[in-house]
Formats: sequence, structure tokens, C-alpha cells
Amino acid sequence: MGLFFGGYILAFISIYQWYKGDWPLPLLVATAFLALHIEGTVIHDACHKAAHPIPWINQLMGHGSAILLGFSFPVFTRVHLQHHIHVNDPKNDPDHIVSTFGPIWLIAPRFFYHEIFFFQRKLWRKYELLQWGIERSIFITIILAGIKFDFMNLVYNLWFGPALMVGVTLGIFFDYLPHRPFKSRNKWINSRVYPSRFMNILIMGQNYHLIHHLWPSIPWFEYKIAYEKTKPLLDSKGSPQRVGIFESKKDTYNFLYDLLLGVRSHKKRKGRLRKIINLYPGIKLKKYLLRLINKTYIGKD
Repeated sequence: MGLFFGGYILAFISIYQWYKGDWPLPLLVATAFLALHIEGTVIHDACHKAAHPIPWINQLMGHGSAILLGFSFPVFTRVHLQHHIHVNDPKNDPDHIVSTFGPIWLIAPRFFYHEIFFFQRKLWRKYELLQWGIERSIFITIILAGIKFDFMNLVYNLWFGPALMVGVTLGIFFDYLPHRPFKSRNKWINSRVYPSRFMNILIMGQNYHLIHHLWPSIPWFEYKIAYEKTKPLLDSKGSPQRVGIFESKKDTYNFLYDLLLGVRSHKKRKGRLRKIINLYPGIKLKKYLLRLINKTYIGKD
């Protein structure tokens, strides 16, 4: 509850300072970013029914955080639960597209795929389609009001901009880093842990992402405790417990590739990427690109 209300208080402070205060723009943007970053943890815990023990309050927190983030709580919940069921499955894990379909610096816009995935798979239940419509109507109403009453500068600077920053943060720390190299579907090694007190506060426990996947009903502030108690078990299962970016030349190479290009192939000899490359007339560049695809390939060996 503290995070939920804290996020809204920070959002209101940033709006108040925009109109009445004398805060510089960077401080306003930072305050708005912190508000949305906090609500990102709230909506995540709420979708796992871990934000509050009373169901209707948990739902209220989920929908409330979604509105501030510009999300839809039913979409976030259903799509995220599919991610948990199908971790690193190229066809059925919606977050796999987010992590492996382009460069890291463009990871935020790929979250729009979640909405497409939600409707493609018809994931809604009971009144969730109505809830989606209400939350999207609120979003559109705010934009139309901003155009009519001339406060779109506020929307751009204190909502869209910080939301984009939060999207990059979520993409990197919720999707990309925890699941790389995106190959295993074994529950003990399909995510990773990189212990750090500082990171635990900074990204609200997502450096213990494997713990979340193993026991998703645990709230974020108990991930670290759960990790410390289960570390011997994780050691025996061979669970990854480092960031894994610079452990080998291959890891470093793949990280740099993801940073700049990030489109991964899932098939050893065939696939759309190879078909596209083979259309290029230049032999030398074609060979180089095919070697690049082979080095960054993440399908089954």
C-alpha cells in the first residue's frame, strides 16, 4: 500500500511543481520517473495477487497502478502469466519477443506487442475486456483533454517521457538480463539471480528474478530473504547466480550484439533472417551477416 500511494503522491507533486513550483525540468522528470517506477512493482505484484492479501484491494492497486503507467491491468496480468508458463518459448512467451526482437535501446516500444498478444490469444476472462475498455478510455480521454486544454507539454514531459524510461528499465531488468541467453526452459535455470543489496533496492528485487519465477506469490521485498534461504538448493540445481554479461567472450559478444542489433535467429539452417540475408547480392557482406546470425543463434543446438 505504501508504494502504491507513494507513487501517486510523487506524481501529484511533479504535476503541482510543473504549474506552481520552481523545480527544474530534470528534477520534475526524475520525480515522475520514480513515481512510475514504483507503480511498476505494484502492478507486477498485484498481477500475482501479492500486492495485498485482501483480493479487492489487490485488484484496486493493480488497476490504479495500471492507469498511472498507461497500461491495462488485464493485459498486463494475462500476458505476464503466459510469460511465466512459457519462459523462453519463442512462440508462446510474449516477453521473448521483447528481449530478442531488436536492440536493447529500443526495448520499450516492443512492450506494445503485449496488447497484440492479449487479443491474438483471446486471454481475457469474465469482465476483463470491459476493464480493458475502461482503462483505455481513460488513457484516450486524458490525451484528448490535453490537446483541448493545452497541457500536452506536461503529458509529454511528465508522463510519456518517464514512461518510456520506465519501459527501458522494465525491459532490461525484468526481461532481458534475467532470462539471457534465452535458451533454457528448465525452471531452475530459465532465469537468473545476481545478488546485490544496492540493486535489490534500486530495481525492487528483480535482481532475484529466478526466485520470483520459482515462487511467484512472494512479494518483491521477500525475494532476497527467500534467495538466502534457498541458495544451497539453487547451487545444487546449477541455477545461474551472476549477471552473465562478461563471463566469457561469447557472453560479451552477444551482449554487444543485443545492445546494437539484437534480432536473434531461432533456427540453425533455415529461418526468416537467413532468407532475408540471402536476398542481398553482395557475397562478402552476405557471408559476414550469416556468420553473425550463427554466432547469435539462440535456438536448439
